Amino acid sequence: DNHGRGKVALLSNLVFAGVLAAAVPTFTLAAPAAADAGSVRPLLVGSTVPDVALTDPAGEPVRLLELVGRQPAVLIFYRGGWCPYCNLHLGQLQQVNDDLVALGYQILAISPDDPAHLATSVQDQSLEYRLLSDRGMVAARAFGVAFHVSEEMLARGAEILETYAGDDHHLLPVPSVFLVGRDGVIRFQYVNPDYEVRLPPEVLLAAARAFAPPSAAP
Repeated sequence: DNHGRGKVALLSNLVFAGVLAAAVPTFTLAAPAAADAGSVRPLLVGSTVPDVALTDPAGEPVRLLELVGRQPAVLIFYRGGWCPYCNLHLGQLQQVNDDLVALGYQILAISPDDPAHLATSVQDQSLEYRLLSDRGMVAARAFGVAFHVSEEMLARGAEILETYAGDDHHLLPVPSVFLVGRDGVIRFQYVNPDYEVRLPPEVLLAAARAFAPPSAAP
C-alpha cells in the first residue's frame, strides 16, 4: 500500500544519502553544540564514531568504542526519561530488541540523564538493552547532534532538564539512530530535528538487515 511504499522510499533515501556522504571526516570531541535542533551537523555514513566515555545505570564508566568493538550496535540518542516521545520510542525499541539481537546487534541508548534516572527508566519499562548516560553531553557533541535549548523551552522546563541531567548545561541531543559495525564505522544514520518523529521500528529493522554482520545475515 502507499504507507508501506512510503517507508521503503524513506529507507532508500536515507541509505542513498548516507552512501553519498561516505568518508565525511569525523567530528572532534570539542565540537560545539548547535544553536538549535535544525542546525546540527551529525556524523554521516563512513565516519568513525568517537572514543567517548559514558556511564552505565550503576554509575560505572564505559567506553563507546570498546562496547562497539565487542558487538555491532544500534546507537540511539534520546532526550531523556522526562520526554514522553522518547519513552514511547524506548518501548518500541524493546519490542524489536530480540530481532536486532538475532541480527547480531546490541542496542545502546544514550541520553543526558544521570545514572539514577537511567535505572528508573530501565525498571519502569522493563528494558533489556543498555541505557548509557552522557551527562556532560560529550558524546552528543562529538556525534554532532547536540544543541542549545531555546529560551522558550528553558522558561517552561529548565528545572526538569537540570533534575534529570544533574547539570545546568541546557543542552539536548536531536533524537538520532546510528548503525555501527565492530570497526566503529557508521553504516546508517537517521537524525530528525522534529523530536515528535522517530524512525519506525520496522524501518530500523530493514536497515539493520541490510547492514547486518555477515554471520547474522539470513
